[in-house]
Amino acid sequence: MSDPLLSIDGARALILAEARPRTPVALAFEAALGRVLAQDVTAAADVPRFAGSAMDGFAIRSGAAGRRLRLVGESRAGAPFGGEVGDGEAVRISTGAALPAGADAVLQQELVEEDGAQIVLRDAVDPGRNVRAPGEDLRAGEIVLQRGRRLGPADLGVAVHAGLAALQCAPQPRLAVLATGDELRPPGAALEPGQIHNSNLVTLAALAEREGCAVALAQQVPDDPAATRAAIAQAIAAADVVILSGGVSVGPHDHVKPALEALGVQERFWRVALRPGKPTWFGVTGDTLVFGLPGNPVSAMVTFLLFARPAIAAIEGVVDAAVPGHVRLGEPLPRDPRRDECARVRIADGLAYATGPQGSHVLSSMALADGLAVVPRGEGELPAGTEVELLEI
Repeated sequence: MSDPLLSIDGARALILAEARPRTPVALAFEAALGRVLAQDVTAAADVPRFAGSAMDGFAIRSGAAGRRLRLVGESRAGAPFGGEVGDGEAVRISTGAALPAGADAVLQQELVEEDGAQIVLRDAVDPGRNVRAPGEDLRAGEIVLQRGRRLGPADLGVAVHAGLAALQCAPQPRLAVLATGDELRPPGAALEPGQIHNSNLVTLAALAEREGCAVALAQQVPDDPAATRAAIAQAIAAADVVILSGGVSVGPHDHVKPALEALGVQERFWRVALRPGKPTWFGVTGDTLVFGLPGNPVSAMVTFLLFARPAIAAIEGVVDAAVPGHVRLGEPLPRDPRRDECARVRIADGLAYATGPQGSHVLSSMALADGLAVVPRGEGELPAGTEVELLEI
């Protein structure tokens, strides 16, 4: 009998088929850090546009040491020397200043003796010494930043050098997080018997922000059909991506699936051959993606990383999204006969070791992990030394 559960890759494919990039927006540089570039950036001109000095010193013609040269002027950054340097002449020059016509080198000031209006060179000078050539940083017409790149500080500087005044970027995805359950209490609140602190609301919102989302809504929802339906409707109206934790199973107090159905959210799948994370749900309504994640803290984080993270990257148009790496096991790991398992592992000396108990409620083992090792389903153990897929956390 075939396994009725969807594979991890199959679930991801269904999600990515629905995750479409949004229309780009023009952003000023001060608003573009961390956003995803929606255009190729081409240099409008050579950078630098002129030959310049890499040192404070003297612009001269190349030649032998010991020459005595007459100072004829100065070239400062933003105020170049207007004349031409001839034989027997030198121009005082600052770092970043334009190299005067006639000069082909710069000798740094500590290798020069000054004698009134003259200088004596204490070193031989080859052509091009201490000179920054035009186009040494960027060449006119070349693509210097490619679309799909998440912009860092240096990228913004490169775009400025390329001549842009603003950047076309993917709009920041809006994400809503709803954590369901009567047992949940806010961080730091006193707990009555049977209650737990609501870590999912914090961790899922933090994961979303790390992936570049704006968290439009983060709310706890009680185990009540009407409250669940109202909260989901509000989340759908506010967000491009809705993350629900808990309430997606079939128990008498699991109200998420009936609420989604009542709101017209179209189910694409429910249940994945994954441990932890089997009861994962995914659906769509319009352009909004809706994820129903398990309520156990580790399950919620694992399924976000496996499924919501690539969906967010696709919406943003990221082309360098994290791809799985590989690592060898430093110890045997048990296998599940019907489900692939994402084991929390630490990396030591290039090998992966379990961080401790792997129960879906043991969040401390996630905090200790360097990544998730994907242990394929099967019988018995996966031996030490086996190479497995490794996902970033």
